[in-house]
Amino acid sequence: MYKEPIFLQPIFQERIWGGQKLHTDFHYTIPYEKTGEAWAISAHENGPSKIINGELKGKTLLEAWNDHGELFNKPVDNNEEAYPLLIKILDANDNLSVQVHPDDQYAREVANEAYGKTECWYVLSAEKDAELIIGHHAQTREELATMIDEGKWDDLLRRVKVKAGDFVYVPSGTIHAIGKGIVILETQQSSDITYRVYDYDRTDAAGNTRELHLNEAKDVTTVPHETPQISEEIVEKAGLIEKKLVEEKYFTVYHWELNGEVSLDRTADFLQVSVIDGDGTVTIADNVHPIKKGDHFIIPASVPSYQLAGKASFIVSHTS
Repeated sequence: MYKEPIFLQPIFQERIWGGQKLHTDFHYTIPYEKTGEAWAISAHENGPSKIINGELKGKTLLEAWNDHGELFNKPVDNNEEAYPLLIKILDANDNLSVQVHPDDQYAREVANEAYGKTECWYVLSAEKDAELIIGHHAQTREELATMIDEGKWDDLLRRVKVKAGDFVYVPSGTIHAIGKGIVILETQQSSDITYRVYDYDRTDAAGNTRELHLNEAKDVTTVPHETPQISEEIVEKAGLIEKKLVEEKYFTVYHWELNGEVSLDRTADFLQVSVIDGDGTVTIADNVHPIKKGDHFIIPASVPSYQLAGKASFIVSHTS
């Protein structure tokens, strides 16, 4: 039985809006001047993370999912099921495109992807007056289409200022964009479908604009916009403050604040853990593993309990 955490090496993605904060804030060795995304816990075929410890060292998380499903309590009679979640850190050195993602049914029937894309964001840092676009003001599908076609972005888009520590839940069908000067940790369904609505008429190094997907966006956008109602729950344990940020159909996400030592039982098929600040250790079966800001690991199904020690903050997630 696999009796240790599965540590993962992020896969980095170049983006027109990316920057250098994945290096300066997390000390990652990044490959691009405009590095926009670290796919930190990923089994998606467009960027699977690599395992860096233990018996599966050198394998990707996708290979582990396919060949060692018992580590995730994967149903043995469903080998076609895709790994359900994807964890990213995004550095928005410039505004991301205004976009929307489909639900599961549209993703499977139209885009040939296993999952749609519901996601959520924990704001790691934000410059003064930084803002997100979340939702729109159109009341009917006809009004939405007209405002998109006529480029009435100031009238259409709903803007919200954010600061470090804010949490935002973004169901599929929500028009959204991350604004300049924000670094977030994103928990999402394992999907890479993005329908761009507006991209500020930007061009790449060759002078080309990026493709827009207006017909698909009009199809999948929720009209009128619905602001999801979520309620945070806080549980204090010796050495750990656990704040449940969201519990919904696809994932449950927590913020953990560790100050001391705590023993924990694995309460889901597997846990995804991202260290967003501080350092410490995770101990399993008397084997002590150091952890620090920027580390990402999975507590697999073969580990019933574990201990955390140190002074650190985490974003933790699992399937619901």
